[in-house]
Amino acid sequence: MKEVIECVPNFSEGRDKEIIKRIIAVVESVARVLDVHIDRAHNRSVVTFISAPESVVEAAVRAAGVARDVIDLRVHSGAHPRVGAMDVLPFVPLEGVTMDECVRLAHEAGGRIAREVGVPVYFYGAAARKAERVKLEDVRRGGFERLRDEAVSNPNRAPDIKVEGVNGLHKSAGAVLIGARKFLIAYNINLRTRDVEIARCIARSIRTSGGGLAAVKALGLELREHGWVQVSMNLVDYEVTSIARAFDAVRDLADEAGVEIIESEIVGLVPRLALDETADYFPTIKGFHRGMILENKLSG
Repeated sequence: MKEVIECVPNFSEGRDKEIIKRIIAVVESVARVLDVHIDRAHNRSVVTFISAPESVVEAAVRAAGVARDVIDLRVHSGAHPRVGAMDVLPFVPLEGVTMDECVRLAHEAGGRIAREVGVPVYFYGAAARKAERVKLEDVRRGGFERLRDEAVSNPNRAPDIKVEGVNGLHKSAGAVLIGARKFLIAYNINLRTRDVEIARCIARSIRTSGGGLAAVKALGLELREHGWVQVSMNLVDYEVTSIARAFDAVRDLADEAGVEIIESEIVGLVPRLALDETADYFPTIKGFHRGMILENKLSG
């Protein structure tokens, strides 16, 4: 059986396309890039690539090195929370690979990134080495600026893998959060209002941790340059909570607040089985095309 691992690193740059091109080029030297999603308002890019186990770590390490060289968090700003130039690096089993294997590869990548790239590492998800770091949002809480201080002053916030000669985080590249997880769908809904508290209230109501929908993480973000706000979601198990269910929940709460949905978006790729073209959400997806379907990319 063919062994295929998906890697979905997120980079804290969504405005300088030359930087993204450099990152893509180094990934493509050893792996196959399936998708690139660049978001100017978030100032963030998501690169989806696949590879066999023997080369997936090499691609990730090379990308982390470029990100360290060309992204400086001290001058970075954007709507999405971040702690690193390469912010998150999840390993996802696709074909013929177990979650345990992805955990092993995540730990291997973490060791190499700390040792060869000089950027400290935290592990989350199935790769977490501490119970309090299983949830990505718990590791990233407070963003780069807060973690930069706490990684030095609070032993409980120190990196899982430190870098020799570096006290806390890398001065410009921060830290890399490396995980192993199931396939998730990143799904955002934009609302026609400038009141970010409406988006935050909706996010609190629908996310699992707030007693809302199962297997849903959500944030309310202000997209100032667009003049609207966003409910940004991770559907961590689309078979438990579908895109349609998440959309309906946001729409109902937006209706109660007297706010209109402008559009929605899928970040990265989506499995064919997760889509329902008859559902109310489908016409709202910005720029949808068949190349966004995971299976089409894998067979292409």
